[in-house]
Amino acid sequence: MKKVLLILFALLILTAGFAFATAEKEVSENTTLRLLTWGGYAPEGLIAQFKEETGITVEVIKSNNEEMISKLRATRGGGFDLAQPSQDRISAVQAEFGIYQPIDWSKVDTAQLDPSLVAAVKKNTLVDGETYGVPHVYGTSGLIVNTKLAPNIKDYKDLLNPMYTGRVSYRMKRPTLIAMGYSLGYDPFELYNDLDEYQKFLDAIGIALIAAKPVVRNYYDNSDQLLESLRSGELIAAMAWEQAGWKLHDENPDIDYIAPTSGPLAWVDTFAIPAKSENVAGAYAWINFILRPENAAVFTNAEKYGTASKDAGKYLDPAIADNFARGLPPEALANTNWYPTVPAGLEEMEGKVMDKIRASN
Repeated sequence: MKKVLLILFALLILTAGFAFATAEKEVSENTTLRLLTWGGYAPEGLIAQFKEETGITVEVIKSNNEEMISKLRATRGGGFDLAQPSQDRISAVQAEFGIYQPIDWSKVDTAQLDPSLVAAVKKNTLVDGETYGVPHVYGTSGLIVNTKLAPNIKDYKDLLNPMYTGRVSYRMKRPTLIAMGYSLGYDPFELYNDLDEYQKFLDAIGIALIAAKPVVRNYYDNSDQLLESLRSGELIAAMAWEQAGWKLHDENPDIDYIAPTSGPLAWVDTFAIPAKSENVAGAYAWINFILRPENAAVFTNAEKYGTASKDAGKYLDPAIADNFARGLPPEALANTNWYPTVPAGLEEMEGKVMDKIRASN
């Protein structure tokens, strides 16, 4: 009996030793996080700090939406531990190719995130009851207004008002159609679910923009030209991005970015974990680390884009914090219209309407 017990004890020690060695091997193999991301999203100083805190080295592979999809499709979700696609480029790709794994929200520190962004990303990355993205950074499109010369411009539809004839501008691009739709009482993103109704919406917006052609000075393509026209007073309002508005505000306090009353349009870049990530624990560690308020502020101070980290404003440079407080306070974010995935065929429909607008007299 004693001999049997000794043998069992020896086997137990061997088994425990093997398990410990295996665990050590797994840890040593997971000291690298392969991050597929956009330029500027992983500042070098934060990478060094993360390694000091966790022992994990972050390898940054700079990319964009198209390349991310291509790389992850080619490997069926392998080769990278964490990716950063835009939220509107996740659900359709996931449904067709299965390149990501569901987010385990129990591992995300949601207490440090803006709840409106979390809700938007959960909604727009939903596939078969699972969500596939965590919000990271965002940018918006709203109004740049010379508030001294046009104090009553508050929404996109105000750019159609004949009283501002020849003094306003916007692009002839799909965001303009969508923005005008929200301003005129439609819900364009909800209409994505019914392309017949979406076509009716496009027809109505086309009629409105054709009628307003005498009001608009031009459909700008060059942002530098737009900024110069606003500086000179040639234009008093335009549909454009917050960074452009804040740049002009630094030069002339009368000009500023305004969140439209019908809500800004906005994109969100997310964190998504590839299906074959080999360092899932490291991926969640990086997500929580980079979205700490003080760390998120490092990105926003450098790049001027918003962050999903709700308390990052406490750590922003004063001028940048003031920009967000004026132009994109919490109530504006809660009213934001976040871009969802674009259904197949929809952009072709929009293109035909825009061609008709351009061609009209």
